[in-house]
Amino acid sequence: MQTRGNSMNGFVRGLLKVRSLDLAVRLPDRIKDPLRPRLWRLRQYEPRRLAIPSWYRPASDADTSLRITVATPSFDQGRFIARTVRSVLEQGYPRLEYFVQDAGSSDNTLEVLREFGDRIALRSEADGGQADAVNRALAHGTGDIMSYLNSDDILLPGTLHYVADFFARHPGVDVVYGHRIVIDEEDREIGRWILPPHSDLAISWVDWIPQETMFWRRALWEKVGGVDTSFDFALDWDLIIRFREANARFARLPRFLAGFRVHGSQKTVQQIGSGDREMNRIRQRWLGYVPTKQEITNRLFLYYLKHLICHHGFERGWFTY
Repeated sequence: MQTRGNSMNGFVRGLLKVRSLDLAVRLPDRIKDPLRPRLWRLRQYEPRRLAIPSWYRPASDADTSLRITVATPSFDQGRFIARTVRSVLEQGYPRLEYFVQDAGSSDNTLEVLREFGDRIALRSEADGGQADAVNRALAHGTGDIMSYLNSDDILLPGTLHYVADFFARHPGVDVVYGHRIVIDEEDREIGRWILPPHSDLAISWVDWIPQETMFWRRALWEKVGGVDTSFDFALDWDLIIRFREANARFARLPRFLAGFRVHGSQKTVQQIGSGDREMNRIRQRWLGYVPTKQEITNRLFLYYLKHLICHHGFERGWFTY
């Protein structure tokens, strides 16, 4: 067994050595592009119509015994907030409670939200930022399953039924997430993130879990004490790491669950510098040091490879999600 392990490790090191030499730069783009991971590439192709498979409709035998609490932290997103709220309400999930925590928007956000009446639980008050808003909203929830959806993202049709049914049928799973569709300002598709099966190792180095697709059990949320309000950008990765430290069992579901919207005023675009600092803070705490980008890439080589297999398999129709 030792010989075989050394042989496998040597094979992986050999691949990494070849990769570190960056021989791929000598190849034309038509060959290099299929070898580049799609993760973190927000605009992958020209906008196209967002097509949802007909089988995403809720299954007639889906288990809806679990109550789901969804929270949306909101501030000056009047342009997109109605689309976000509708994507949750139009799920038609019978045991849903939906809280929108607004920080006192100065645009038309509150006007838009009030049009939904008592279909949402709306609170508008000064808060300490996104993390604080999520904690405030979810503190009012009674759901067995919880999640938060940012005020410019959307859930895809059938997501809540699908997630609730999975949790009901897999009592040992604590956290689930799925694939992401990247959308533009007009709800047009501009990319897809297709993730391989869950890897506890991968999330030690980089957060690839699409936050808007993630759901977890209430007991786990209470165990870790909610979102850490000292984070403004990497709050979801910190939460994921603390879930894992609490011995949570994760599952990547084989389905696109939500849409991540890309636009000029979003936090991902505007605060990437401070985001790096927060992510390095998590690495320092968990790994004990801040690794170089090359080391992170090397550590995630096999994860990237599995991702590319899933991605190209989907594009060629080998896999259906």
